[in-house]
Amino acid sequence: MKYNCCQGGLLTLFLSWSSILPNLSTLANASPISGDCHHNHFDGPENPSFENGLNGWTVLQGDGFGNNSVSTSTTYWDGPFRKVGNAFLWGFGQAGDAGTGSLRSSSFSASSVMSFLIGGGWDPISHYIALIRESDSKMLFKQTGSNDEAMVRIIWDTSAYAGHKVHLLVYDNSTAGFGHINIDDVRTGCDALGDKGLTFHVLGQANQPDQTASRLSAPQLYAADPIRDQYHYTPYQGWINDPAGLIQWHGQHQLFSQFNPVAPVWGPMHWSHANSPDAVHWHNLPIALYPPYPNNTADTSGRFTGSAYTNSNTGDIQLIFTESTDVDFHPGDTPEEVFSANSKNGVDFGYSPKNPLIAAPPPGSESGFRDPKVYWDPTDSTWKMVVGSGDANSGKVQLYVSKSPKGAEQLIWDYVGVLFEGDGSTGTMWECPNFFPIGNKWVLFYGGANLGWYHVGSYNGSTFVSEKSGLADAGPDSYAMQWYVDDGGRNLAITWMGNWPTPKWPSRVNGWAGVQSITRELYLRQDGGLGSRPIKELASLASGRATVLSNKAVHGSIKVGSTTMARLQLTVNLAASNAPAFNVSLFGSSAESAVLMYNFANKTLTLDTTNAGYGQAGTWTAQIATPASNELTLDIFIDRSSMELFAGDGTVMTAKITPRYQESQDIKIIANGGKAVFDTIQLIPLSSSWT
Repeated sequence: MKYNCCQGGLLTLFLSWSSILPNLSTLANASPISGDCHHNHFDGPENPSFENGLNGWTVLQGDGFGNNSVSTSTTYWDGPFRKVGNAFLWGFGQAGDAGTGSLRSSSFSASSVMSFLIGGGWDPISHYIALIRESDSKMLFKQTGSNDEAMVRIIWDTSAYAGHKVHLLVYDNSTAGFGHINIDDVRTGCDALGDKGLTFHVLGQANQPDQTASRLSAPQLYAADPIRDQYHYTPYQGWINDPAGLIQWHGQHQLFSQFNPVAPVWGPMHWSHANSPDAVHWHNLPIALYPPYPNNTADTSGRFTGSAYTNSNTGDIQLIFTESTDVDFHPGDTPEEVFSANSKNGVDFGYSPKNPLIAAPPPGSESGFRDPKVYWDPTDSTWKMVVGSGDANSGKVQLYVSKSPKGAEQLIWDYVGVLFEGDGSTGTMWECPNFFPIGNKWVLFYGGANLGWYHVGSYNGSTFVSEKSGLADAGPDSYAMQWYVDDGGRNLAITWMGNWPTPKWPSRVNGWAGVQSITRELYLRQDGGLGSRPIKELASLASGRATVLSNKAVHGSIKVGSTTMARLQLTVNLAASNAPAFNVSLFGSSAESAVLMYNFANKTLTLDTTNAGYGQAGTWTAQIATPASNELTLDIFIDRSSMELFAGDGTVMTAKITPRYQESQDIKIIANGGKAVFDTIQLIPLSSSWT
């Protein structure tokens, strides 16, 4: 979907970025903050929160900083800046993104620890905050933004330089979009580590161990980051989005992802690769596909999303994907074609000499042509393929059939026609289409208008008629879901826990972004819609003693536990409950929480993240069908900075939630104005999927 030869260019770029960061290998056997904040505590720079304009700060050069850089604005288009006090430095305020320059603080003595708020664009070369030692002008630390105006707190362990004279440098040498940096609330000593009895999560690129130099194991590396999900697949560094090529091959579940290894932002697309014996515990494998032009990172040509199947003749794993060409760098080329690659060992992939399999899109594909998904069609015993497309008026799914000889690679495809077309209400470009049978029905789902949609209906081998439709996931963070069938015949799926409209990727300050969901099983709900439930293998993550409460009537508030790695299972007795609603508070502390509210009268479940830390703020609501048993079941997976909720009727809500504080772990149930009766409340501690 929107937004892989030679690896040398990419490796060179990665090394150029990593070489300007501190040496992280020394962190391998140490906590991120090794100094005692009570010792070696000195005052920080003058005017650390810009409450007095630029007093104490000096413009060194350029037009990017000046009196207009200090702003009292509270919000921007996507929410609050998260400033402290009345003012902050907004790098856009003086001369916009076109402005460049540098600004330095007053001199001060380094304490054992310091912290500050940073926002603005991500670019560790062109704009950043740095700590400079004055005796030799050495850059001790640096940090770039997260491509978000909202600010995130960075903490630096400066104990090795305690007492040295230093200053902060605000540097902007970028004129590109988001070419500015924001800063506020510089703190030193114990104040740098928390607020009002709460302790900040230790964030910042300088706190991330170097994977290539560290002596830590993979589970230890993945655990070192306090906001990294532990039983969801993430890149150690870099960016992922769409899951791709999902298949169970030679008994192992294969997970490929759209991947940019050199930066935590979308870029020239590779395919990362991991496998698993149970679709729960993952093991990283080498990159499967590389972009065709790796030596120019401005050239966004890459290997976009696609699918996988087992070649019935050779037994190879066969990948079918979008070959995307950046026509700004390659004028006259076709922007999107269908390519193939295969592997005999599941690790080394070679490109087919028959590429491109489809050299041009069919008519009516002005909006795009990408993300091929191959499936076996039992209606006429053929291999078919759906491809996302659209025109100025509506999204659509294009259908192809394989004309390859039986037993050969499916590399010859004929166009059948439009399988299904929308009315424009779900966007004019449909991405990542999947099409497959369940029972006597067929399911189509796709991404459109930045949401995941499904249709259930009938199919005659060439056209599809929708009979039931809706959102595939009712939460804010689900897109580009991909389906596959495992060896047991289950219809499984993984979704990208992200979306394009929001800039809320706070993990970018730690060098990575993107999370894949836990594996789900798809089925038809009682109302004929598409339902999701967690696969049974997830029970293997259970670790430690569970908290179990039976026949519990909640009137007021009860604390179930305090953790950010758990499975919370609730069975609500609807007949015995008389409260108007109940809330489940997750990632809770005195400063923040995410809240799930079930309303008994209108049978709705609402997720509220407006006070849930660094992540996307908002509310999302789903209608929950009342079961014949009059018992509502909720199965909630909580993982450091995410939540996946599965209701008993098949509804699923997925959200990325990133707490600011280490203490934000409380799980509470609240019912006011009556009682909410729970047949069972069970909180099961979960372990890492990397162990």
